[in-house]
Amino acid sequence: MTPDSAKRFRVRIQRQDRRDSRPYSEEFEVAYEPNLNMTSVLQKIAANPVTVEGKKTSAPVWEAACLEEVCGSCSFVINGRARQGCTALVDQLLKEAPVIDLKPMTKYPVIRDLFVDRSRLFEALKKVKAWIPVDTYGDVGEGPPISPETHDVRYPISRCMTCGICLEVCPQVNESSNFIGPQAIAQAVLFNEHPTGKMTSSERLEALMLPGGVSDCGNAQNCVKACPKGVPLTWAIGKAGRDITLHAIKKWFVGTEKKKAAEPTS
Repeated sequence: MTPDSAKRFRVRIQRQDRRDSRPYSEEFEVAYEPNLNMTSVLQKIAANPVTVEGKKTSAPVWEAACLEEVCGSCSFVINGRARQGCTALVDQLLKEAPVIDLKPMTKYPVIRDLFVDRSRLFEALKKVKAWIPVDTYGDVGEGPPISPETHDVRYPISRCMTCGICLEVCPQVNESSNFIGPQAIAQAVLFNEHPTGKMTSSERLEALMLPGGVSDCGNAQNCVKACPKGVPLTWAIGKAGRDITLHAIKKWFVGTEKKKAAEPTS
């Protein structure tokens, strides 16, 4: 099917009524318009949720906010590939398949339909302390200057919108693994590169040395290919690995010196 010839097109949605219920599929027919994205399509279906069999059903549930690929909330699997609904255009999707197929991401518990619980993303950020600690929320004047070189390193990583796609495509993220994922590792690097964040960088590096940290990355590199914002995830993981090695060596030397200093002299 080509967009020019499609007066109407079909959308297959995987539905799930509750967390503990079995998934099922429903198909809907939507009037074609040029430049439709999948968020607009879902809005059209929600306004008149009638299946192709003529059955009145409930409106599909999904997340959306900014509609311009900034918030990261409208992540789901479209035609077998995890991407953002706001930038997935019908014209292109109909070239991939005659029926557009929508499913929730598989690495997160389904709350309902396409709406999933992405708490693991935010719990991972807590583990690596992905923030800059402050002593007060009062006015303390200007922050430390950041060099253009540091800005060039940090800005691409700061584009992360916590969409969750990097974990969805990562083979190391599964039911038998506690890998925190590329996103949290990259955010640890982001804050370690901040002039103020450097003061607590050892805490983040210690967290990344724990089970589920950097060593659990299998270097599949799916994450960097799938990231909708072009975040240099594999570079960040590599840098985190190097920083952890230096941190461990430094820690060993410091521990050795302290041990020697504590030994009684004859």
